[in-house]
Amino acid sequence: MPDVTLPSGLRLSYTDQGGVIDPPVVLLPGPTDSWRSYQPVLDRLPSEIHAVSFSQRGHGDSDKPRSGYRVEDFAGDVVPLLDALGIERAVLAGHSGSCLVARRVALDHPERVAALLLEASPATLRNDSQLVDFVQQIAEMEDPISRDFARSFITDTSSADIGADLVSVLVAETLKVPARVWRGTFAGLIEYDDVAQLVQVQAPTLLIWGDADALISQDVQDQLVDLIPDADLLVYRDVGHTPRWEDPTRFASDLAGFVSRAANGQH
Repeated sequence: MPDVTLPSGLRLSYTDQGGVIDPPVVLLPGPTDSWRSYQPVLDRLPSEIHAVSFSQRGHGDSDKPRSGYRVEDFAGDVVPLLDALGIERAVLAGHSGSCLVARRVALDHPERVAALLLEASPATLRNDSQLVDFVQQIAEMEDPISRDFARSFITDTSSADIGADLVSVLVAETLKVPARVWRGTFAGLIEYDDVAQLVQVQAPTLLIWGDADALISQDVQDQLVDLIPDADLLVYRDVGHTPRWEDPTRFASDLAGFVSRAANGQH
């Protein structure tokens, strides 16, 4: 896969496919995931959709600096990435914790964000009790990360119904994330809170959420719809925390439709 070097010197791994529709969609994988976590969707997108999926700093085959894993740090890489790829405006799609990254970019650089797609988005994870417990659990975690731990993290936070081949790919990519990146990323999530700013989001926003999500509740989605000025919610029935893995065909169709509407100036 190609990579791109930002002005900071950081090298990010990415994939780029499709063509004619502008703006493109830029896919931000959730914590510990690489660009490959969007492969089931990329395989199903219409060829006219221009899609870029990249591994954020510390993830996949991207560079892994010693520090810099706050939400603001991840968000700070996005506009330089767009610049390096010659993308003026993009639809940003995030999952779980990376929804906070996408939102941060939309707040700081509204002129660069045509629309937002937020999959299984929290409102805030600041002092979230489950996440605080998890941060404490991984505080002493050392390299190499256990394959069993990586597998359980993927299946326990998503669904046991994910295909074995996809799980194998996801585990292999998760094992590329050093322990210090796990610690820095999740510590950053429990410190971040943009809820009071969400009323300032200018981008049309589509929330996608599965009603079997054990981590993010319907109340949270309703809160986000109320807070973000131009937000709609799509509910996937009997789907857990990662709709794009459990129903990639529907997700790809919904994503393509949303990107097409953004290209036509429709909400």
